[in-house]
Amino acid sequence: MDLDKLDKDLTAIVEKRIELSKLTYADDNYDDIEEEMHDLEDDFNEEFGDALEGELEKIYDKLDSDTDILLPSAYLANKYIPMLPDARGIVSYEVKGKEGVPIESEQFDGQDVRIIIVPNPTRFVMQINGVAMKDLWRSR
Repeated sequence: MDLDKLDKDLTAIVEKRIELSKLTYADDNYDDIEEEMHDLEDDFNEEFGDALEGELEKIYDKLDSDTDILLPSAYLANKYIPMLPDARGIVSYEVKGKEGVPIESEQFDGQDVRIIIVPNPTRFVMQINGVAMKDLWRSR
């Protein structure tokens, strides 16, 4: 798996989501940007879906969850907050609030546990009750 392309493609989707979140449905560009975003997501799933689903299987096994594994794009948050660029100029992102895919696990009985995909480096993050708690998998 080309990790640089993984980060680049996921970042493009996140940036498109940020761009879309700044528009209203009435905006003339809304439909075009939404379609571009969905095309990017489809391409992402096609190129990286099998590898990322394999990582998700390991995560779900570790969390002892029998929740269905979804396409990687399903783990995207609705809102990402860009952080300041690092020394190489690469922007990472954080997610606040209840985002991502809810999972059920007896290990976290009664808590709202979700998994989110975040770029730079690409990683699956576990969120408990709306707070990012732990990277479950990192590409690097």
